[in-house]
Amino acid sequence: MSGPVYLQAMGVVNALGLGSAAVRDALFAPAPRGIPATDFYTPGRPLHLGVLPGDVAARPGDPDRLRSRNNAVLGAALDELRPRIDAAIARFGPQRVAIVLGVSTGGMVEGEAARRFQLANGRWPDGFDYAVQEMGNAALWLQRELGTRGPAHTISTACSSGAKALASGARLLRAGLVDVVIAGGVDALTPFTIAGFGALESVSADRCLPMSANRRGINLGEGAALFLMGRDPGPVVLTGWGEGSDAHHMSAPDPSGQGAMAVMRQALARAGVASDAIDYLNLHGTATPLNDAMESTAVAEVLGLDVACSSTKPLTGHTLAAAGAVEAALCWATLVDNAAGRLPPHLWDGERDAALPALHLVAPGETLGRAPKRALSTSFAFGGSNAALLMEVA
Repeated sequence: MSGPVYLQAMGVVNALGLGSAAVRDALFAPAPRGIPATDFYTPGRPLHLGVLPGDVAARPGDPDRLRSRNNAVLGAALDELRPRIDAAIARFGPQRVAIVLGVSTGGMVEGEAARRFQLANGRWPDGFDYAVQEMGNAALWLQRELGTRGPAHTISTACSSGAKALASGARLLRAGLVDVVIAGGVDALTPFTIAGFGALESVSADRCLPMSANRRGINLGEGAALFLMGRDPGPVVLTGWGEGSDAHHMSAPDPSGQGAMAVMRQALARAGVASDAIDYLNLHGTATPLNDAMESTAVAEVLGLDVACSSTKPLTGHTLAAAGAVEAALCWATLVDNAAGRLPPHLWDGERDAALPALHLVAPGETLGRAPKRALSTSFAFGGSNAALLMEVA
């Protein structure tokens, strides 16, 4: 089926706040704050981590197999748009509503706790269900919570997962298989994830500095973002998306940036717009030496050096499988009700790497001076799994 794919409603939680209003206020605050240092997950070794600024809790009726912090984080994002979703289910029927989520951690928090108990006691804790760790668990939780009976699945392609979930949702709508899609991503922080990225020597002990000569690695984070997608008009249109897999290396990006260029060009072509039509670019911007070099090369080639861009990971942390959806939510906040054209800042030390193209990195407080029309968000994952989303004000 042809026709626009609308993003009709949005809910988001991350280190900036719980709910879109709190996230938006912190995103455009006069003095943006970076994510704090904590040793909660790494006792005796403080790291800057994008932890949620408040508690989230599992639903009282959740069975053990669906009771996880990951699903609690997802539920916090769901609460914001629950009335709109319930109305859509009532209108179209539960079998015409799909769920597509990007996930990588699943119930890892609960799995780690269960393993510690097993090592100490020689048995698994009562009530522990290994199914809580399965990647599809979040989609099953959301389907049970909402009572939907349409397609429900997860995508786990590391950092591109959340972006790919929105692209997958758009395809379901275009194919006429459903009338409504609930798409997004979620990941909760876990010691295992932090240790894994630490083993790759990718974690910075200090606040991350995307595109800086002094960048030393990522700050991890947690969060969730959900979008209600459909054919009925909404504030934002998902006009373009691009997906690819260059399979250059298990963890390192293709230094030529060809895979990144390809998905950005796909998104532009699908939207039918020129490269100079983009008002704001949300960079993947991990602050790792290889990613920033690759991405800046790709952006300079496809979009040039004038487009306003920023990495928001110093504000939220890298939320992994949720990142593409969380950063799409930040693009939503940039596009909707923003007459002055406030832009998400690029929070760093200002020390440019002379080896990188000199991108237009947004300074705190910088504005377009007019309402923005289009925003592009890029996500570049392990294995060369790349994605780009192009959103436009309806």
